[in-house]
Amino acid sequence: MRMLLVPAAGLYSLAVRLRAAAYSWGWLRVRELNHPVVCVGNLTVGGSGKTPLVAALTQLLASRGFKPGILTRGYGRQFGSRLIALAPGVQRDPDPREVGDEPALLARALPGVPMVICADRFRGGRFAEEHLGVNVHVLDDGFQHLGLRHDVDIVALDVTQPIFEDAMLPAGRLREPVSGLRRAHLMVLTRVGDEDTQRLEQRLHVVNSKLQIFRSRTELKGFVKIADSRILPVEALPPGPVFVFCGIGNPRAFFEDLRRWGLNVISARSFPDHHRYTENELANLDRSAIQSGAAALVTTEKDLMNLPENWQPEVPLFTCRIEAHFTGPTEFEESLLRLLAGCGRTR
Repeated sequence: MRMLLVPAAGLYSLAVRLRAAAYSWGWLRVRELNHPVVCVGNLTVGGSGKTPLVAALTQLLASRGFKPGILTRGYGRQFGSRLIALAPGVQRDPDPREVGDEPALLARALPGVPMVICADRFRGGRFAEEHLGVNVHVLDDGFQHLGLRHDVDIVALDVTQPIFEDAMLPAGRLREPVSGLRRAHLMVLTRVGDEDTQRLEQRLHVVNSKLQIFRSRTELKGFVKIADSRILPVEALPPGPVFVFCGIGNPRAFFEDLRRWGLNVISARSFPDHHRYTENELANLDRSAIQSGAAALVTTEKDLMNLPENWQPEVPLFTCRIEAHFTGPTEFEESLLRLLAGCGRTR
């Protein structure tokens, strides 16, 4: 089947290259916001550990005296052209159907950070500057959004998903050719374990010799019991095997993370990215968990955004509270701040 899609992938690749050239040569307009834009994106569709990276980056900027705001499109939301602004608020809890599952997750995780959800990121950024006091923008999933000037481009690359062996859409997962990394300033290798990344980094430097490469690990902070919203330490999970499900871009990495964290995964089911679960699917999951003898159902916080609020399975349901941590946090912070200081934009 993949071979049948190769001609379509070639046409898609040509269109992507022509579009990038049109922006580079000034044939298409690039608009600028008044304050710096830090873009976090990737080269592929699906999961790359980008959302935890956006959260970590935003917290880092806030800790250094900036007033960051998040700009995001809000994939899969209703009324996709509508601008939705989320001002800071302790109990901020937006509807995922209106803002998208990932923005809803970020809004809950970062209640003190303003967010604007809008397909037109320039319009959203202007609103954030004029009404929310933002002086640096974190552009979520915007590496291919070339119509807005980026001052710093950060690309997340999941080391479990090698890009050099992948193909362009629709034959593979690449949104654009690997040569697009020439635009990037920083790269964060995500989900790094004990493997040696030296060979990968050498290949990346062939594409972009100036690319600064950092690493991050996904760390489990605990579990949230959905029935009462309690955050529990890892050891507080009910003893016994767990039944796992998710609808994210890279489900295999999530399942492997759970095993690496010591969970006995008796069964694992995946759904399409951003999947909204039906009552029938949830009933089947609960029934399968019971039949397998699972002590708990486990999913991601992103999937929680796509579950009905009133779902109460017989098997206790937990979500994983995870965070991204840089293996060289000081070096990453220094590089980011140096790039921002050199961009010539006001704070």
